[in-house]
Amino acid sequence: MGLLSAFNDWRATRYENHVGQMKEENKCPDCYGRGFLIYPSSEIFFHANSLDCPGCNGSGQYAEWENSTTLS
Repeated sequence: MGLLSAFNDWRATRYENHVGQMKEENKCPDCYGRGFLIYPSSEIFFHANSLDCPGCNGSGQYAEWENSTTLS
């Protein structure tokens, strides 16, 4: 269980670092500030109506992402 715990800790720390860096740049951590998500071509038929990032509602801004994640 120590190995699994170490992996989960590493992954959580990496995600926190990613969110911190995106906050400094005022970019949405989900879409990297693009405002839309890139799907593999085989999955695009499933998400064709919602290419905008659900985290930031297509704005690409960190503040919008933070508001949407605190409401959940």
